Amino acid sequence: MRTGFVVLTYNRSAALLAVLRALAPQVGPQDVVVVADDGSRDDEVRALCEGLPRFACPVRHVWHPDVGFTAARSRNLGALQAGCDYVVFLDGDCVPSPHFVAQHRALAQPGCFVNGSRVLLDEALTRRVERGEVDLARLGWSGWLRLRAAGHVNKLSHLVAWTGAPGRIERRFRWKGIRSANFGAWMRDLEAVNGFDESFHGWGHEDADLVLRLHHAGLLRKNGHLATEVFHLWHRENSRAQEADNRARVLARAADGTLRASVGLREAREGAPPVVTDLAP
Repeated sequence: MRTGFVVLTYNRSAALLAVLRALAPQVGPQDVVVVADDGSRDDEVRALCEGLPRFACPVRHVWHPDVGFTAARSRNLGALQAGCDYVVFLDGDCVPSPHFVAQHRALAQPGCFVNGSRVLLDEALTRRVERGEVDLARLGWSGWLRLRAAGHVNKLSHLVAWTGAPGRIERRFRWKGIRSANFGAWMRDLEAVNGFDESFHGWGHEDADLVLRLHHAGLLRKNGHLATEVFHLWHRENSRAQEADNRARVLARAADGTLRASVGLREAREGAPPVVTDLAP
């Protein structure tokens, strides 16, 4: 299965490079990695280029100007540039666990999208990871137990790889736990609902909107707990100014059965092209 890994980023190259260092050993030559850049500064882009690890697959950087929080547009542009059958979305502060790619492939199933899981890291551990002092992929049980005991992580679910865990499939829309920071879907299904809706403004619930519309299209949610964990690096919270309005839009769409994004993949394909750079062949 040819898979595109779309990694969203904005002015946080140290975290992004930690994500890419963990992802690089897991992908194969048939895959594509796309850094979906929401308008990072030139110095952040240079740091990415200078620190990029070696990949066995193509790596593309897709950039568009910084006009505010436009994560939905960045993800749509990334998915289009990936050009793959299946797309896994990651945030640039979510470091994949060592079996992340294999588990996403194992859970990928026609008629389903995969809603991933995460482990939260505190600020102190995050700084050490960003400085390259801690390699999360190399920590064993004892190392993780010490970190949990010291309060640096909120759980240890990534230590149990159980693809057949119960409670994976959900047939109805449920708001809790939806995370586009770790999310897998077939490109044909994303096309059917026109991808992420770029008409959502500011932070909040564009991911829930996508999940809702996938449910309206007949897709089932497949939860990725005990399989697809990422290590979510600490950061200050984004502005929540638009959260209430965005939530109200999702609730209205739940009632009226909206299927397609108002501004999504089709518009991204037909609009002004982003700046695309091949970072690795």
